[in-house]
This record gives sequence, structure tokens and C-alpha cells, in this order.
Amino acid sequence: MRTALVIGTGLIGTSAALALAGRGVHVHLADHDADQARTAAALGAGTQEEPEGPVDLAIVAVPPAYVARTVADVLRRGVARAALDVASVKGGPRRELEALGVDLTRYIGTHPMSGRERSGPLAATADLFEGRPWVLTPGQDTDTEVLNLALELVALCRAVPVVMDADAHDRAVALVSHTPHLLSSMVAARLKDADETAVRLCGQGIRDVTRIAASDPAMWIDILSANPGPVADVLAAVAADLEETVRALRGLQSADDAKRGDGASGIEDVLRRGNAGRERVPGKHGAASAVYETVTVLIGDQPGELARIFADAGRAGVNIEDVRIEHATGQQAGLIQLMVEPSAAPGLTAALRERGWSIRQ
Repeated sequence: MRTALVIGTGLIGTSAALALAGRGVHVHLADHDADQARTAAALGAGTQEEPEGPVDLAIVAVPPAYVARTVADVLRRGVARAALDVASVKGGPRRELEALGVDLTRYIGTHPMSGRERSGPLAATADLFEGRPWVLTPGQDTDTEVLNLALELVALCRAVPVVMDADAHDRAVALVSHTPHLLSSMVAARLKDADETAVRLCGQGIRDVTRIAASDPAMWIDILSANPGPVADVLAAVAADLEETVRALRGLQSADDAKRGDGASGIEDVLRRGNAGRERVPGKHGAASAVYETVTVLIGDQPGELARIFADAGRAGVNIEDVRIEHATGQQAGLIQLMVEPSAAPGLTAALRERGWSIRQ
């Protein structure tokens, strides 16, 4: 791939453009918002100049509702040898293109499974997609050259290609992306009018659950409007679980031993099913989820402390598999949780204590 046209210079479009430009592809940028395209160009994502002839690949990075008409316009004007989109839904746009009578041999729907809470070109990074799945949904009529160009894009962005059926993709993202976002927002909404004393007790758990609720509502209305059925199906199943869980909790309030027993069984059931589902979430590098031992260390909120503790772990010959930080309320300190292989935990604990770190059990 030597040339590309990125239409839509938000987070995903600009990140793809940055990755391509950084690997020698001549990238042209287009956006209905000229200021946004100008910002992307200033970041080094490409040029706002129109291509002199057809580019190798057009990357359509617009909201789902505008994908079909934008792809149709690109293909009909002949500005690219091939076109793909990066929207988070795939079935609907493809059906719209079919209805428009577009030559689908030159098109493939794709979806990079990566993002951030922030949107716009200023949030973009060239490494946004590195190591992340990038779904490709070729149809029976997709030309081999088009599929190869899409695979080249994925490789240049250092993502991992995953081939799926378009409708299967939409059901999958409803389960693993769209519904979790709504549930995160629902939990975060409970905090809006909560007593300030309660909010001050927020710890890492509530931060984890509500992190993605900080995303742009307008963007998510576009996404959910394009995939409402599959999301509603998952939410209906969650709603059934919620109803049963509420009933179980009411049972635990009862003075009747049998009702309390049924309530405890109901809560245990949903928690155990949650354990089983969590175990299926891929772990490091996409491998099966691993069980790590956590070494919790008190750390000061000052420059150099993270570097120092990682260096001390390295001197102990221990690889940190994952890390989390929980900031203390009202103090310039926090707890850093170092996840390591179980066999390495005792040695790391001893080594860090020797170097003056305070270990919390």
C-alpha cells in the first residue's frame, strides 16, 4: 500500500492515519469538519490535499449512520481501488450498500477493537491498535485484492486480524462492548445524586466498573442506534438476572429460614456464573486467563516511585504480569497491586521488604 484516503479524522481515523503515515504510506485526510482534519494533519497524520488519482485504499471512519452513503460515494467516484469502513457495526451498513446497488467486490467491512474514553484527533495515537483484534467481515463477493489490502492495513497498524460474519460480529460486540458500556453508565448514574459522603468512599472497584461511562454520549447514541436489537437481547437477559438477584436479596432480608436459604442460593448462583464467565475472558497476549498472585505495596504519590518499584522488582528477577493502582483518599499515597506468577510472589515480597517497601497483606 502506497497511498490511502482517510475519511473522518476522529480518534479511530486519525490513529489509523498516524500509523500508516509513520510507516511510509502517503495519507490524504478528509472530514466534513475542516478544523478537525487540519488538527489531524498538524499531528502528522497526513495531508488535506486531495489525491491526484485513485488511492490504493479508502478508510471510512465516520459514524455508522453515514457509512453506507460515504462508501457508496467513494466507490462511485472512483477515488480508491478499494474501500473499507471501521465502524463498530457491520451488518446494517452492508445491507444498506446492497440496497444502494453498490459494487461490493471493492468493499469490506472492518472493526478495530480498540478505543479510548476520549474522542477526536487529539486523543489519537499511532499505537492505538497494536496487539488488538481487528475484525474483518468479507462477503462472498469481496475481491481477494480488497481483502489483501485490508490485511495489509491491519499489519501496518500492528493489530491482529480476526475474520467473522458481519451479523455474528454485531451480536458479539453487543455482548462484549455495547452492553457493558450501557451497564457502566447505569452504575455511574447512581452516583450522580448520591450523598457526597458515599461518593468519597469510592475505591478501585467502582472506578473499574464506571471507567468507560466517561465516553462521549453522542458517539454512543450513533453506535447503539446502529445495533439496537442485539444489545436489547443481551440487556433482556441481564434484566432477568437482575430480577432474580433482587428477589434473592429480598429473601435474605426475610425472617423465614427457608426464604433466606433460597436467597443465599440465588446470590451464590449468579456469583458463580460470574466467576465462570470471567474465566473465559482472554488473558495476557490473548491466551487463556491466568491466575496471578497479588503483592500489594504502599507507594508515595511522587515522581520516580513507580520507576523505583519496577526497578526493584526487576532486580529481584520477577516479571510483573499486570499492575493496578488505588489512590488513597486525602493522602499523597496509594496502594499498587503487582500481579505476578504465584511462585514468584514470596520472593518478590521478601525482596521489596528488604528494599524498604511497606507490604500490605
